Amino acid sequence: MGRQMTATAGAPIGSFRNWKSIHWKAIYEAVKRLQMRIAKAVKEGIYGRAKALQWLLTHSYQAKLLAVKRVTSNKGKRTPGVDNVTWKTARQKFQAAGNLKRRGYQPSPLRRIYIPKKNGKKRPLSIPTMIDRAVQALYKLALEPIAETLADHNSYGFRSYRRCADAISQGFNTLAKKTSPVWILEADIKACFDEISHDWMIDHIPMDKMILTKWLASGFMEDGKFFPTGRGTPQGGIASPTLANMVLDGIEGTAGSVAPVRDRRNGKDISSKINVIRYADDFIITGATRELLEDKVKPAIIRFLSERDLSLSEEKTLITRIDRGFDFLGQNVRKYDGKLLIKPSRKNVQAFMDKIHETFRNHRGSKAEALIHDLNMKIRGWANYHKHVVSAKTFSYVDGYIWNEAWQWVKRRHRNKSIQWLKKTYWSKGSKPGRFSTVVKDKNGNPRTSELIKAHSIHIQRHIKIKSDANPFDPEHQQYFWARRVKPKVIPVTAAEKICNEITVNFSIGKRKQPGGPARLSLRNA
Repeated sequence: MGRQMTATAGAPIGSFRNWKSIHWKAIYEAVKRLQMRIAKAVKEGIYGRAKALQWLLTHSYQAKLLAVKRVTSNKGKRTPGVDNVTWKTARQKFQAAGNLKRRGYQPSPLRRIYIPKKNGKKRPLSIPTMIDRAVQALYKLALEPIAETLADHNSYGFRSYRRCADAISQGFNTLAKKTSPVWILEADIKACFDEISHDWMIDHIPMDKMILTKWLASGFMEDGKFFPTGRGTPQGGIASPTLANMVLDGIEGTAGSVAPVRDRRNGKDISSKINVIRYADDFIITGATRELLEDKVKPAIIRFLSERDLSLSEEKTLITRIDRGFDFLGQNVRKYDGKLLIKPSRKNVQAFMDKIHETFRNHRGSKAEALIHDLNMKIRGWANYHKHVVSAKTFSYVDGYIWNEAWQWVKRRHRNKSIQWLKKTYWSKGSKPGRFSTVVKDKNGNPRTSELIKAHSIHIQRHIKIKSDANPFDPEHQQYFWARRVKPKVIPVTAAEKICNEITVNFSIGKRKQPGGPARLSLRNA
């Protein structure tokens, strides 16, 4: 009964026995069909149809259920807003889905907290209430297909199926050749999320203006006082990254428009070699000469940003040569005797070792098992981030530092024990000699070994970059995204293409398919 009713718009509250009985696959597919129709309308330039489909999606019961599921399934589900309310029970979630209505909606002020930044400063983080998060998630479902369709091709931050590794790979593809550009403009936008013009967003963001205006004017609470917001989009909101991306989309076209693709000089064609790679508000622009970047590209970017009340950070905006290298997204990009190598940056490595040192300090009185658990999480996350670049020597260096920290930790913990006892107790129980480990008991009382992983045990693996123009809401790219999700060891790429071709032939936007049919498979794996 629940499976059928979830596929019907306007299903009444309480029509499901419990939250887990909802047929989420059908919910995802129904919402995805509308999203793909929105993207198709925008691609064809029929913005009136896209607006009507957005209205249909934001008033769909399936989309409301999906929005509630998102805010009650992520890491912040236990963090309340100013009303101190969270949704834990199935009844609360169903009631929330029924209360997601445009009429009478008024967002509450945001709860303001501060988190530390790498440079020692603090970044403001604003936490909406659960109902405001759900409304943002709902309207983001309708806005994201437009954002993806109109996005800059080489923008990789806060977008589906894109991540930092794609931006770094694009940097390698752009700079690795002998004929690649040698001058790079490293740009950073000053307080991007806090300074964006509200008027510009209301005039240019293609979504419900009333809802957007209320979001931007909601203000925030700090120390019991209310503070109005006259500019910026708050960091911490679900829709904020998408809004910020749409504000910055156009940088790629602006940089390319100020310099000709080819310029005639001394009887030869000289390419301007303009390339833009952006991750959120951090971006780099390559160019054939320093003068081109300094005199044409940088002023054009400044004008582009000034229209949105934004500006470049002078201390972080530099023009440098590739043979001197530059840091981008925690990694150093540099050519050594004409060969491009990308390594973890010194600042990133030092920041990571500082975290490791702080972890040992915080576990002075803890058991070795708790220490190993926390360290493994940090080591695995950091190493997986850098495993796509030249990191083997850096991993070995970091492992040596962690070994020394562990040795100092056990010496402070057991001041009266001999070196032989320490080695036998903490370095001889693991799967390999020399690994910091300890023996613990599981729930059944059986002994097991908990050991510290090493960064160099994470294998270096080349990242396969996503296509720059790939759109997850475009039917033409469903085959491509499906093939990326399939492991080559499980199914050959040629076989995947054959299956996807069959799916594409049978797919029709807006047409309902029987459960389990090819079209539903393509939506599930899109």
